[in-house]
Amino acid sequence: MRVDSCCFKSKFYRKDLIDELKIIGMSSRHHIDDFMRGRIIGKIEEGRKITDVAREFDIAHSVVSRLWKSFKTTGMCSRRHGGGRVRSTTPAEDRYIVLSAKRNSRTTAQQVANQFLAASGKQISRKTVARRLRGEALYARRPVVCVPLTKQRRTARLQWCREHHNWTEQDWACVLFSDESRLSLSSDCRRQLIWRESGTAYRPENIQEKVRYPTCSIMVWAGIMINGRTRLHVVANGTMTGQRYIDEVLLPHVRPFRGAVGDKFVFMDDNATYLNPIENVWDALGRQVSGRNYPPTNKNTLIRALAEEWDKLPQQLLDNIVQSMVRRVECCITLHGGHIPY
Repeated sequence: MRVDSCCFKSKFYRKDLIDELKIIGMSSRHHIDDFMRGRIIGKIEEGRKITDVAREFDIAHSVVSRLWKSFKTTGMCSRRHGGGRVRSTTPAEDRYIVLSAKRNSRTTAQQVANQFLAASGKQISRKTVARRLRGEALYARRPVVCVPLTKQRRTARLQWCREHHNWTEQDWACVLFSDESRLSLSSDCRRQLIWRESGTAYRPENIQEKVRYPTCSIMVWAGIMINGRTRLHVVANGTMTGQRYIDEVLLPHVRPFRGAVGDKFVFMDDNATYLNPIENVWDALGRQVSGRNYPPTNKNTLIRALAEEWDKLPQQLLDNIVQSMVRRVECCITLHGGHIPY
């Protein structure tokens, strides 16, 4: 028992000593300046042993040994500092990469790299292209999907934004935004990304036209507002007449919100083609359904999947979308050059 105990203590003693020497060596290596390096090399050149020099300067033997080997190889005792990795492209080539992406925002990074190879004969990676574009504030983003507006609707939207540019987030919190949407089994959740700058999502060149009548689809209705949402209503076969709209939408879904909010309640009907942030919710819902482990394969499974994913959407996401109305109104006025009345 005594021998085992001694061996046990001896092992721990040696381990602690080794750890201490490692710490000393690493610490000393980082704190050896060029003057001390010169002194160490001078001692060895005088004929002193590496072990004696390491003990004199209280530095690990391996540190002194590496320093001496480096001196014999390079003839320099000062530490060489790396200059970093050489850039694979010149400033002029960087401008070419950015210009290529701006000319066609839907070009992928790999396609830009291929164009660069054909133009310059130099091969670069898609990651290099992405870094150069990020350096010019160009980021890969999903395009806004919407139905193109006619000239009359654009004029009406601009006028509507002028009338609501003074609304605050508290005002928008009293609005129930509703909309109908046709969602299909082939919901586009893997849309091609585009290169665009921050704050330019709603420029015409960054908007993708929405497919209005896809095959194998169903029509759904819902409403969102701050701290709340309606149930997802599936519009059954047939035409949504005025009476059906009252019986299936207004009475069971909208009236409860009217009673809860009070006199400040505002209902934005789905036929209002001004600015309806719920379009972004349909986009998120479609991606959630398409990204399920077992995507729907027919209408029945599609309806069930839509209802489940609708309930799973974070309320914070819906709140953020509604709160963005202040920015959307300002963006619309700025984009169309509208004058904000004082």
